[in-house]
Formats: sequence, structure tokens, C-alpha cells
Amino acid sequence: MRYIMFLMILLSGQVSAHQWTPTYPKFEPSYVGGIWRARMTLYNARRDISYFEISVFDDDWEKVPFAVTDKIVKVPYLSRKKIDIHIREQDRNKVRYLCTQSKILTRAEKATVIDSRICSKIK
Repeated sequence: MRYIMFLMILLSGQVSAHQWTPTYPKFEPSYVGGIWRARMTLYNARRDISYFEISVFDDDWEKVPFAVTDKIVKVPYLSRKKIDIHIREQDRNKVRYLCTQSKILTRAEKATVIDSRICSKIK
């Protein structure tokens, strides 16, 4: 059994993804009345992906309206981008997850490109 486990570890490939921080963000009032803002940072650790889609969900994984500069952002490999997510005050208590999802270009060089979604949770 140890031999099999050792082989599995040895033969497993490298796993890379993007990072979406902070893990537990907090909304703060923005400079516009009735609008709240969460400041997030997106870090791209994937050489094969450059575009990420931002989305906001409630407890039941239903989409919640929000505003950002761009809903699909380009973040080059090994780069960081600061992103402000804005929501209406009436939606502030509905929001539970702030997520990013990698966007795969149609002409990917590898057939086994993996799509990843990372979410931060509002407490």
C-alpha cells in the first residue's frame, strides 16, 4: 500500500490555480451613498490562463447584482490585480460569496485545461 501511495505522489502533476484574497472580506461604505465596497486582490498563478470572470452569489448560489470596472479581467501570469466590488446597500445582507472563475480560450494548447472557481465568503 505504501508503494502505491508513493507512486501516486511521485506521478501526480503540478497543481496551479489563482488566488482570490481576502478569504473573508468585509464590505465598507463607498464614497457614493447607498453603495458598499469590498476590496479584493486577484493573483494569477496559472501560465495557461489570463482572463477571470467575477461574480457575486447569495446563500443559495443565486446571482446578486453588483458592479465592477470589468466583469472579465485580464491578469497576466504571476501578476496581481486589485478589484473593488460594489453592491447596493439593500443587497448587502444577501451577499455570501465573491467569486472568480478562470476563463479558458477556445484554442487552448492542451486538451486537458481545467477551469477553476475560487470564492471568498462574507461572514
